[in-house]
Amino acid sequence: MSIWFYLFLIVLCLSIFLILKIIIMKNEINNIGKSISSIINADTNNLITISTNDASLKRLASVLNKSLKNLRKLELEYKNGNGELKSSITNISHDLRTPLTAIRGYLDLMENDNLTEKQIKYLKIIDGKVNDLTELTEQLFDFSKSIDIQNEIKRENICINNILEDSLTSFYSLFKGHNIIPDIDICKDKVVRLLNENMLKRVFENIISNAIKYGERDFKVKMFENGTIEFSNKTDKLDQVSLEKIFDRYYTVRNAKKSSGVGLSIAKQLVILMGGKIEATYTNKYLSIKISFK
Repeated sequence: MSIWFYLFLIVLCLSIFLILKIIIMKNEINNIGKSISSIINADTNNLITISTNDASLKRLASVLNKSLKNLRKLELEYKNGNGELKSSITNISHDLRTPLTAIRGYLDLMENDNLTEKQIKYLKIIDGKVNDLTELTEQLFDFSKSIDIQNEIKRENICINNILEDSLTSFYSLFKGHNIIPDIDICKDKVVRLLNENMLKRVFENIISNAIKYGERDFKVKMFENGTIEFSNKTDKLDQVSLEKIFDRYYTVRNAKKSSGVGLSIAKQLVILMGGKIEATYTNKYLSIKISFK
């Protein structure tokens, strides 16, 4: 046989060997990718394992396993930090409530005394500051609750129409107290989605409460057949900068001299957790918040 034939056999064998090696490496890389996804999603302490003796793939698996260990360490520190933060906030809230309650009691007693106009003026200022502190204390409680907001949620088929109607009904006395006659338009067709009922109630309640606090006696709710809900109220205390930050936690609308609190921030988190979408627009002095679920 000629030398060319032997060269051909050598090249053929090398080619087959390289092709097999590439196939094996490709399969291992795919397995590594699947393993990473499975480990992260399952929240397990497992590490990546490979069946090949290839040095490069072993180094890759080693680097990835080191990164996974660091990721778990950071995640544990984050969870522990959240627990400590929640405990601290709860304790601070309790510590604030006691003196605020005492101050409120003394203020009520002073209102029954014969005060001068100047004293009454100062008393009203103090009363306003106490109310602000009381509201901030409640917001701290809300914030401590929202820290656990990303726990696993239970979903079930619920009728959004019914939840919206119940939420609006629960605010009847507040609407009346603020001289608000809401304009409500809810579609007749029942809209059913796979959601968490308690979370959806809280979303509606936070948005409605925010509208009552910062709106101007003009509140509208419209629910469309596709399940989109639009809440709108008139307010001249917003601008484009404020609108872009309206869902930020503790963002203060300065020209309104009031804090928007954590209500809308929590509402946004809950909507996103349930796979929905929430957005805000401001047109012709009307703030509109739209929610939709697939």
